[in-house]
Amino acid sequence: MGRRRKASRGKKINPTLFVFCEGETEEAYVNMLKSLFRLPSIQIHPRVSGLSITQEFIEKYKQDKSTHKKDTNFLMYDLDVEGILERLEAIDDCTLLISNPCIELWFLLHFKNQNASTDCAYCCKELANRNRRYKKGVIDKRLKEKLTSKIEDAVRKAKNLTDRDNPSSTIYKLIEKLKELKD
Repeated sequence: MGRRRKASRGKKINPTLFVFCEGETEEAYVNMLKSLFRLPSIQIHPRVSGLSITQEFIEKYKQDKSTHKKDTNFLMYDLDVEGILERLEAIDDCTLLISNPCIELWFLLHFKNQNASTDCAYCCKELANRNRRYKKGVIDKRLKEKLTSKIEDAVRKAKNLTDRDNPSSTIYKLIEKLKELKD
């Protein structure tokens, strides 16, 4: 395990948020959130781990980082890969930020309600219809503006969906954590 940060008397230790994610799109979104919430006292470490995520991977990544009991681990993954949910659930002490079928559904919830079962191709197509320059792994200025200005709408819509069903997204849990830390 990593080195422990020691709280000096009377000082508040701010948590580190470790976000392990599937790919570049998730990492780009987490980096966008870092700039949006501007929490200089809070460290957010996005780490692309692909489908090789395990308890050991997380422990190895954190072994040279200072850690504290207030730190939080998040796993941001799409459920369009067979068996990924079982792999994620086997990892201890992590908050699942899962989208079914993919993170593009979360982005799409910023624009519209999506209550019918869908697939990743449909979500990407719908997103491209609303943001012509959409490309996986890139959040351009126009998309960033929409994802920022409509974030409350997306949180509300996601909470109305049933977790883990298609469609659903629990990325709102990271948004809520960031808002809690900002207050």
